[in-house]
Amino acid sequence: MADEQDRDTLQHSTPADAAPPPADASFTPAEPLKNAGVDFTPEDTGATGNGSGTGSTLADAKQSARDYVAKGREQAADKARGFAEDGKAKATDALTQLSQMLTDAAGQVDEKLGGQYGQYARSAADRVQGFSSAIDQKSVEDLLDDARELVRKSPEVAVGLAAGVGFVLARLIGAAVDQRDA
Repeated sequence: MADEQDRDTLQHSTPADAAPPPADASFTPAEPLKNAGVDFTPEDTGATGNGSGTGSTLADAKQSARDYVAKGREQAADKARGFAEDGKAKATDALTQLSQMLTDAAGQVDEKLGGQYGQYARSAADRVQGFSSAIDQKSVEDLLDDARELVRKSPEVAVGLAAGVGFVLARLIGAAVDQRDA
């Protein structure tokens, strides 16, 4: 019903509607908006109180933005430090547990393979415990500085360590997913 009404009110175009304008028709462009009598300069509202107007308002806005950015950076750095401290604590706990497991296993290695191999297990446990203690005693910033220094001195060792850690993490995650699926 609405379609019929639209068709009834629709005015059909004629060939004259589509014809180009006569050759003698002249075209005059409109005046540019910048000359249309509109003043785009903001008025001094006196909100700043120092009479300098827009310049100080803009400077205040820029300073406010800088303050917000600085505050955000500070909050992000604090959160990152907190996460790093938590990670450091978890890593030292894990290393201490690994050291204890190696120490416990040394007795069984003594019985099954001999005292020499048990001593290897004890030595490994002592080294892991020493590494755990060293990490626990240093601050996060000191650990980051040590890591940067290692990368500067021997980047190939750093890449190798990163690859090894990635491999171990991939294996651990894969094992965890397999256990969850089982």
